Amino acid sequence: MIRLRSLAAATLALMLAACASAPMHYHTLVAPAATPSNVSVGASLPFELLPVHIPVQVDQPQLVVRQGEQGVALLDGERWVAPLADEVHSALSSDLVQALPGQNVNGLPMGSKPVLRITLNLRRFDSLPGDYALIDAAWSLRLSQPVDGATLACTSQIRESVGAGYDALVQGHQQALQRLAEQIGRAARPFAAGQPVSCPGG
Repeated sequence: MIRLRSLAAATLALMLAACASAPMHYHTLVAPAATPSNVSVGASLPFELLPVHIPVQVDQPQLVVRQGEQGVALLDGERWVAPLADEVHSALSSDLVQALPGQNVNGLPMGSKPVLRITLNLRRFDSLPGDYALIDAAWSLRLSQPVDGATLACTSQIRESVGAGYDALVQGHQQALQRLAEQIGRAARPFAAGQPVSCPGG
């Protein structure tokens, strides 16, 4: 009995040591702050990015990566610092400030100036370490005034090649979101001005 207790204690100690030797890594999609835009507030396009929808399959605290054709893995040691939908929202909001360029009025009182409302539905958020980061997005634009005004609906599929390691994978998704913001920006200016506009390409 004493020997069994000693063995159990030793096993527990080894398990605790193994846990202690595997530190948790936290990642964010929000890129480092860019140089502020030189566009004046008066020329800035006020926008509101509505809550982002993401695929249920990747709506996890852990990074979800592809394995082969059908498999996926949840990486317990590699996690998002916030829920993935919030990470995408924060990152894209920051990128849009530069890409429009625009003033983010999320949470601010609405004035008399029309606000560009942006809706984003991520249909795919694929990650293959050492290969690619891919987003497939459906997005739309409409102005807060008039309420029954026109809507522009577009889709974007963006794939970024990535190097080895999870940091490179996250950076690939950051770059994909920046490219998405640039595509939205190319359509937003003429749309807000009431000019003819079509969905941008890659």
